[in-house]
Amino acid sequence: MTPYDTSNELRDKTANRPSRQEAEAAVEVLLRWAGDDPTREGLIDTPARVARAYEEFFRGYHEDPGAMLARTFEEVEGYQDMVMLRDIEMQSHCEHHMVPISGRAHIAYMPNKRVVGISKLARVMDSFAMRLQTQETMTAQIANCIQEALEPQGVAILVDAQHQCMTTRGVKKPSVSMVTTQFTGLFQTDTSLQDRFYRHITLG
Repeated sequence: MTPYDTSNELRDKTANRPSRQEAEAAVEVLLRWAGDDPTREGLIDTPARVARAYEEFFRGYHEDPGAMLARTFEEVEGYQDMVMLRDIEMQSHCEHHMVPISGRAHIAYMPNKRVVGISKLARVMDSFAMRLQTQETMTAQIANCIQEALEPQGVAILVDAQHQCMTTRGVKKPSVSMVTTQFTGLFQTDTSLQDRFYRHITLG
């Protein structure tokens, strides 16, 4: 079982999950509440489209991010320095208003004898991002999952994202982005390593 094994949780959620018909009916209610007519031509198929879109937006609830890191490689010729992915595009949804969060993530780890395929780091990020989230929680979840699954010497992550709950409603500040970080292991204790991580982000 991986640190983020969700198999039992997924079975419980599936058992209590509303049907697609119920989901589409809920969208019809929201359309009427907004003041529109769900039976007009442009909205007839909207409930079905929204249900399909939600399956894509929130597919992370049906994934096990820890399992994505199960296959590792030890033949790295003694490589022990930082492994980093920069500028990973990130899309999520705010759990408070269910509106998009979009930005970029930078993820690094210090290997401990083994490495993982680099695409898996992006997949883990997507798995957590494709859920209703706060940016703070998501940042910690990604770092902790990598730390527990790979047991590296340390993990670093920085997420820089804009939240439509702030940019298009409420205070309406379109140029504002939110930055969150999480460090584990050597990245938490070695400030020079943190500095290297930040410098790598700005390279280009």
